[in-house]
Amino acid sequence: MKTIKQKKAAELQGQHKNLHPGYEFTRRSFLPQGEAMQCAVAIYEIPPGKSAYPYHYHIKNEEVYYILSGTGLLKTPEGDKSVQAGEFLYFPANENGAHKLTNISATEPLTYIDFDTQNDLEVAIYPDSGKIGVWGMDINRLYCQRDEKDYYEGE
Repeated sequence: MKTIKQKKAAELQGQHKNLHPGYEFTRRSFLPQGEAMQCAVAIYEIPPGKSAYPYHYHIKNEEVYYILSGTGLLKTPEGDKSVQAGEFLYFPANENGAHKLTNISATEPLTYIDFDTQNDLEVAIYPDSGKIGVWGMDINRLYCQRDEKDYYEGE
């Protein structure tokens, strides 16, 4: 049985990822995927000039970001938009929710809270590279026209 969880942001352990040029972040998870039944919550910090993830949208999972500090450029189907501290961003689970957030500062990190819904099996679409990602239930695969691809291939 799950219990109430309470922590200060400073107590969250960070996981740093820097696997491809242009993509880097530190994620401090409060509710990592799989710990709660229907949501995941984490604080992301993106270094200057970097993005956390390629341009994508989800089929089932919705996302909400709250920008804590910094400035970013948000790529959307409606074009690029500037974002800054104090703003909420909502990404629906469909092609209208496609997004890529890039830190446009030369010196300051972009920090935000990421609130996600969570489904047992999820599909993410990557419009720029033509990839399809399948996640969950011990599946972690990327495909492009029926061929499995590396996560960053074509980015």
